[in-house]
Amino acid sequence: MPIYAYRCASCGHAKDVLQKMSDAPLSTCPACGAESFAKQVTAAGFQLKGSGWYATDFKGGAAAPAAAAAAPAAPASSEPAASTHTCGSSCASH
Repeated sequence: MPIYAYRCASCGHAKDVLQKMSDAPLSTCPACGAESFAKQVTAAGFQLKGSGWYATDFKGGAAAPAAAAAAPAAPASSEPAASTHTCGSSCASH
C-alpha cells in the first residue's frame, strides 16, 4: 500500500497516511476539523535492482543525449536556491 502525504490548507497540519489506491482521498483535517485536508504531490522513492536496461544502458555516466547537450546552460548565481519545502522539522523526508 502506498503512503500519501496530506496537508491542511487551513491550519497547516501535515500527515503521512497509509492507504489503498482504491480508498477515497481524505478531506477532513484531523487537527482542526476543516474540510481542507488534501493530498500533496510528492516524489516516489524507489530503488532499481537487477541487471535490467537501467544498469546496462545508463550505469557509469554515459554521455548525455543530444537534446540535453543542445540545451543552453542555466546562468550561474551566487545566491542559494530558495527552498519551497515547508513541512517543518517533523518531516521524515530530510
